[in-house]
Amino acid sequence: MIGMKSFYLVGYDIVSDKRRSKVASIMESFGYRVQYSLFECRLDRRDFGSMVKQLAPYVDKGQGDSIRIYRLCEACVSKAMYYGACPDPWERPEIII
Repeated sequence: MIGMKSFYLVGYDIVSDKRRSKVASIMESFGYRVQYSLFECRLDRRDFGSMVKQLAPYVDKGQGDSIRIYRLCEACVSKAMYYGACPDPWERPEIII
């Protein structure tokens, strides 16, 4: 289905400060930072492809860089557990007009 969004967990380990900053900046445009190098994203196919295409140039395998992307089903997402200071970024605040 076009436009259907899936949930992704994206983590990275980038050696270079400059490349790591660029990866973080790219990720901030696609999802929510939930840990220093871990993002939660809800993306459709087009946005997922765009994210991967933008990230690829900043990974240097020879330096030991890696980006891991996990697609999670809705059932798995609904069973996620949070401890400590970790609000759910996907909850919409209730607005009363």
